[in-house]
Amino acid sequence: MIEKFNGIFYLIVFIVHFLGFGIYAYQMIIDNEKFRAKFEIDETAATVMRMIGASFLGVLLMALYIMFIRPGGVEGTWGFFNLVFVQNLCIFVVNTYSIKINKTGIKNDSNEGVIAPLVFTILSGILIYGLSDKIYS
Repeated sequence: MIEKFNGIFYLIVFIVHFLGFGIYAYQMIIDNEKFRAKFEIDETAATVMRMIGASFLGVLLMALYIMFIRPGGVEGTWGFFNLVFVQNLCIFVVNTYSIKINKTGIKNDSNEGVIAPLVFTILSGILIYGLSDKIYS
């Protein structure tokens, strides 16, 4: 498995990145009430939050498929990795605007909504760079 990911470093980055997606999927789908309370979000947002959590879950399931089931591993999966990078970047930009500039509806001034997508963007960029010889083949 390590050779599929060009070494232990990129395997760890892959695991950390998608484990983070799994944590957010769980919080937004299963532990929704506690997650909303943490950020002082009204209960009327529960359905939309679960929808967003479901997209995190879909990405996590695809990552697990690539890691454990797909015969070629990461080979030829450029579309998946680039989509994840663009989604992470868009979430970072939109959240930065929403939390730091616009502030409409913001009750909790936590920076998690900016820091987490920034970290995910950096991690996905590292993966694309480090796995480029495989994902673009």
